[in-house]
Amino acid sequence: MGVQDSLTRYDAAAFRTSAEVIRCYSTSFGMAARTLDRPTRASIEAVYALVRVADEIVDGAAAGAGVPPAGVERLLDDLERETEQAMATGYSTNLVVHAFAVTARTTGIGTDLTRPFFASMRADITQREHTQESFDLYVYGSAEVVGLMCLRAFLVGRPVTPEEDAVLVDGARHLGAAFQKINFLRDLAEDFSTLGRSYFPGVRPGSFSEADKIRLLDDIDEDLRISAAALPGLPATPRRAVALAQGLFTELAVRLRRTPAEELLRARIRVPNPVKLRILAQAFTGRAIPEATAQERTV
Repeated sequence: MGVQDSLTRYDAAAFRTSAEVIRCYSTSFGMAARTLDRPTRASIEAVYALVRVADEIVDGAAAGAGVPPAGVERLLDDLERETEQAMATGYSTNLVVHAFAVTARTTGIGTDLTRPFFASMRADITQREHTQESFDLYVYGSAEVVGLMCLRAFLVGRPVTPEEDAVLVDGARHLGAAFQKINFLRDLAEDFSTLGRSYFPGVRPGSFSEADKIRLLDDIDEDLRISAAALPGLPATPRRAVALAQGLFTELAVRLRRTPAEELLRARIRVPNPVKLRILAQAFTGRAIPEATAQERTV
């Protein structure tokens, strides 16, 4: 087997590894990714897998394995260094990092996006509460840049004007922000009781009110509105995938709004599978994903 053949086989193994990560961890994200063409799907899965591994270092598997806090920070630092080295060389012994590096080199993802991401992951190790400024920085690094990475993958080989790019970038950032804020809201109690964190400035489970919930959801609805307005500018196949993700999180936001604030502190709200399939059908047939109506916003 030649050197190039060996690399091709290694690349394939790396991308299969990333695909397995998304299958293990995310139903909604995985459903949206499966609507993409094969090369774009592989890129999106590679982005997700790296993000997931970093998140498991700071919030999951590392602690479960008994790694102490100082060790967690070292592991995250090591992952960032390895990621940047692989982006520069095109190779890593870590299959997830290798798939991401190949994707980064193909799509134009650079350290301008990876460094804010790792900075936000690092904040999770030391920061327990946020000011508005630190919250905005955290959401940008943990979620908006992931949306921008996905956008780079969607636009490979598809030229856009600077004006079109500006709209798409704004949409990608707001969609990433909406996803993160919705996850924060439905995980409010768990984040505080298990991880000792309160992400939303000034919001704590012990004093979380209906007014707090409505204020946060109004902000999320604005993020979703801006991201929905950017959808028509995406190529057809990525547009379906993003419309599906948009629809799933819009539905989740509606369900959160219908749920009393005190109940959000006891139960994690989900979108049932039949509803997910309905939203999938809407995305595939090109029908608009309905926004929350005025009545739903006031329930």
